[in-house]
Amino acid sequence: MTSAAPPRLAGRLTTLVIEARVDGDLALLAPRGELVHGCADTLAETLARLPAGIGRVDLDMAGVAFMDTAGLQFLDVLNDYSHRRAVPVTATNWNGQPRRILELAGLDTTDPLRSTAHRPPCPRPGPELAGIPAPARSAVALERSERLHDLQAEVEQLRHAIASRPVIDQARGILMATHGCTSDEAWHLLRETSQLSNTKLRAVAAAITSSAGNGGPPPPAALRAALRTALARLRR
Repeated sequence: MTSAAPPRLAGRLTTLVIEARVDGDLALLAPRGELVHGCADTLAETLARLPAGIGRVDLDMAGVAFMDTAGLQFLDVLNDYSHRRAVPVTATNWNGQPRRILELAGLDTTDPLRSTAHRPPCPRPGPELAGIPAPARSAVALERSERLHDLQAEVEQLRHAIASRPVIDQARGILMATHGCTSDEAWHLLRETSQLSNTKLRAVAAAITSSAGNGGPPPPAALRAALRTALARLRR
């Protein structure tokens, strides 16, 4: 039994698929993909299709490659199911970026459901919080708001990094082939060229990649000068 999230939006890594297996009164769920918009609905549909008499639900989260703040809603759905059905639910084997998000949220990275068992749903940012004077907010609400802000900033940085990685990897390969340098040295060249020219790293990589194609335009003069300086420093 599997459930899939709605079709992914542009820029998404992969959609969410949840594989479910029932062994007696134990339900084993294995989500794969991203915990992004729509993931909570996909999970709710999967849980609703579990047969009656389930006494425990275990989720193996090793297949989750990316998570944004929608992942907190995913955990809330699990927590609500556990309370309504009076059955234990675990979500273990978190890795990589999703584990980092749990850390930022102050949750147990071994099994975040342990730390969400007594946690009210995470408030969503909006005018209802912004319009309330700070003295009127509880310390708990302030802490959650700050954590959510940190989560959103972290996710945005990760999305930019993921979007930029292909062109940066291509530029590194071009520098390695052109200048006979190692992968680490090519990365150093990109970073130093970016700093010397005051240009974003992705823009430097894109200019180098474009210039390598047939009839591609050469990088701007400022980038060429910065790259020459970076190369000279590397060869010293």
